[in-house]
Amino acid sequence: MTRVLLGLGSNKQRHRHIAAGLDALAQRFGRLEISPVFESLPVGCGGRNYFNLAVALDTRLSLLGLSLWLKQLEDRFGRDRAPGRGRTLDIDILTYGECCGLIDGVQLPRAEITRNAFVLWPLAELVPQTLHPQLACSYLELWLEYAGVQQLWPVDFEWHGAAISHADPRHLRYFRPEFALRATDTAATGAVPAPRPTPSL
Repeated sequence: MTRVLLGLGSNKQRHRHIAAGLDALAQRFGRLEISPVFESLPVGCGGRNYFNLAVALDTRLSLLGLSLWLKQLEDRFGRDRAPGRGRTLDIDILTYGECCGLIDGVQLPRAEITRNAFVLWPLAELVPQTLHPQLACSYLELWLEYAGVQQLWPVDFEWHGAAISHADPRHLRYFRPEFALRATDTAATGAVPAPRPTPSL
């Protein structure tokens, strides 16, 4: 079995497509570990804000087999692959075991892990002590050192009647208020949410 980390995102019918994506993953792979869900401003495309989360699972599929299966799942939900378009359901392979490099057309680990807060923060919440395959730093260490300027915040999200995410940041282990500034907050008051203590490593 190979341990896999996936990044999920949607900005079209977000609740429906994220829930359906989790359903399909659970049906195919069994037990899932799921991060909190975050809303983020769109990066590199138009449309409404995204929902993003990370999922950990174990699989016997090869990397190529997993990649093909995930693309078929995206297509099932009407994924438009044209540049700059919104996403019904986007599923990226972030890591596949300890694999590094371009393998079967998949670049591992995915560069967005260290580039985008909407990938790194969910990973820090989900698997904080897991090491990045190339950098030999934990996802928590990478998150606490992240210096980007993206804005995202946790949202309420239920899956099969169970709350997997809460809008209240007190439910997060590694909340950093500088990344949780809502566009509505800045427009209305210019206020930043009150800081929370940062956990020690």
